[in-house]
Amino acid sequence: MSGRYAFSKGLKELRFLFCQTAEQSSATRSFLTRAYPIMKKNNPSIPIMLREAQGTIPKVYARYEFGKETSEILEGLSDKQIEEAVTKLVKNEA
Repeated sequence: MSGRYAFSKGLKELRFLFCQTAEQSSATRSFLTRAYPIMKKNNPSIPIMLREAQGTIPKVYARYEFGKETSEILEGLSDKQIEEAVTKLVKNEA
């Protein structure tokens, strides 16, 4: 799994938004509990932000060079599907 989280050179920031209590965010919370330490260990200089807000739909944003930003909605996805979505974003050179 660690090879999946070697971020592309163009990635400047990874940001997760989710609700700290809602069922719709449970897979996102589970994924972050498992994967955040690995992502941070492999990419210590890239900010990985976790934003919790009541009622927020789970979503991940990736910001690249020149301010380009892409996002994926994580609502309704399993832990494995979230991993695939995040891997796609961090490998993208936008």
